[in-house]
This record gives sequence, structure tokens and C-alpha cells, in this order.
Amino acid sequence: MTVQQALRIVDEDEAGIDKAFKRDVLKGLSEPQKAVPARWFYDERGSQLFEDITRLPEYYPTRAEKEILRAHSGDFRAAIGPGRAVVEFGSGSSAKTPLLLRAIEPLAYVPIDISGEFLRASADRLAEKLPDLPIHPVEADFTRRVTMPAEIDGTARLGFFPGSTIGNMVPRTAVDMLREMRATLEAGSPEGAPPLLLIGMDRIKSRKLLIPAYDDSQGVTAAFNLNLITRINRELDGTMPVDAFRHKAVWNDDIARVEMHLEAQRDIAFTVCEREFTMSAGETIHTENSHKYGRRSAAALLLAGGWTPLERWNDHDSRFMLILAEASPLRSAP
Repeated sequence: MTVQQALRIVDEDEAGIDKAFKRDVLKGLSEPQKAVPARWFYDERGSQLFEDITRLPEYYPTRAEKEILRAHSGDFRAAIGPGRAVVEFGSGSSAKTPLLLRAIEPLAYVPIDISGEFLRASADRLAEKLPDLPIHPVEADFTRRVTMPAEIDGTARLGFFPGSTIGNMVPRTAVDMLREMRATLEAGSPEGAPPLLLIGMDRIKSRKLLIPAYDDSQGVTAAFNLNLITRINRELDGTMPVDAFRHKAVWNDDIARVEMHLEAQRDIAFTVCEREFTMSAGETIHTENSHKYGRRSAAALLLAGGWTPLERWNDHDSRFMLILAEASPLRSAP
């Protein structure tokens, strides 16, 4: 088995609490519209619940993306070529990854995920499927610049960002993250081999198709959303009453996104890290956005983040797209 020991890049305090998690939760609960960034869904339980979501009949993105990866494997090989190190941002279970890895024959695979236990288990499973591929897991927040394993220094890189995670971020944050991804991939890359990025984006479509994908009939997405409260209570000494909240998903047509909220069903008071908070009935904690894109808006986002789109592939129903982009040359003028 070729899985290396996971490189861990997490800033914790003396009590072992992730400083970024604590900062984001306390700041978000103090704002007029309470909010917690979606990346904090993904403790081990949250990561498993998300994998359950991807198998739901209402959740089309995973099936659509797998369809693209299977149907265009030859196109990926021709456009990307063999011999790159594949760096997957937010790797999760790496369920779709073998479809790409088998198509392009990389030299190494670097999965990055914020959930360490889930990351290591996923890397071990992948190693059983691809025993000859060196795997270098990195436990880190991929939305910031990440130090790459020394083993891939001097190797051309392909960033892989499947799913529709880019849609979880407002455009400004998404652009910042795309720039950080570029910096992560460029450090240690050989001259003359600009990094590539293969990224998934969900397309704009009917509300009738979108809302069930984020509010399924089995309640799995609701459990995923509510698990954030359980994590806050466990890791930040919180007293948030889980039974006082309900999952809520709405379509915001003005800015083309599905929003997920945790809505208080009654007036409540609670503490997190010994700080006191209150919420009135009907007040919400905004936990996730899922922005949807058209061809032009997707291209504009990538260009703003320092990436030039090269190729684009859709599933047969045009619900989802994978875009291959190249790190743009730095320019001082138009």
C-alpha cells in the first residue's frame, strides 16, 4: 500500500480546539444574520452524511459528474496528459476520483480534506483500488494556501475540485479561494508547466429540481445541517438545543443560489465557549449557499481567480459542468 502518513496542517489552541473553527463560529453567531461557513459541516459524521446525500435519488450532481467523467475519459487524457500530480481539494471519500486517475495516469495523488479521520480512511480505500499510485494525504483547510508534500516537488500539477463546492462560497470568497488554489499548485511546480484545474460547477435550472436536492424526502440533508450544532456543542462546549432548530432550504432567484438555514422554532438562549447568545423564534443561522452558474458567469469567476478556461464538458441533461482551466499568466495591463 502506498499511502503516506497524512501531513497535518491545523492550527489548534492548548485545548486542542481548531482556532479557525472557534473564530468563525463565535464571529458568525454575533452577526445580525447569524452564519457559520459551510466548511465546518465536515467533521467525521458530517462527511459521512454528505456521502449519504450523494446517493439520494434527489441529489443529481454526483450522478451527473460521474457521467461526465466516464463519457469523456479520453478527452481528459488528451487535454491533461499523463504524469501530473493530482491535488484534490476537499477530497471527501474520493468516490469520483478513480474515474479521473485511471484516465490520466498521474504520478501521485494528494487528497486534501479538513476531516482527518475521514481523509485517512478514504486514502486507504483508494490505495486498495490503485495500489501502484503514491498517495500523500494532507489534513488542512483547502480554502487557504496549503503546503504540498515534498515528494511532489518538481512535478506538474492538476488541481481537482469536483462536486459543486465552489458554489458554497459567495463570489468574493470563491475568487479568493481560486487564487489560493493557484498559489498552492504553483509552489514547487516546474517552470514551463503551469498548473491546471479541473473544477465542477452546478448549472442554473428549475427550482423544482433544485430544492429537493437540498431538502430530501428522507431527511438526510436536514441531519447533515443539524449535525453542525452537534459539532459546535461537542468541540466548543456549546449548549445549543438541537431540537429547537429545523432545516430550511430556499431558492434565491436574484443571485441564483440555494440557501440552507437552521431556523429556531422557539425563543432560545445558549452559550458557546462561555459566550452567551440568544435567538428568537423564526431567526436563522445561515449555514450554506449553493450558487448555480451559466457558461459566462462560470468563466468570469475563474478568470477573476487567475484561471483561464480551456475546455468544458456537460452531462447529457446539461445539469452540471466540468471545466478545465489553466493558471493565467500574470499581466499588469489588459
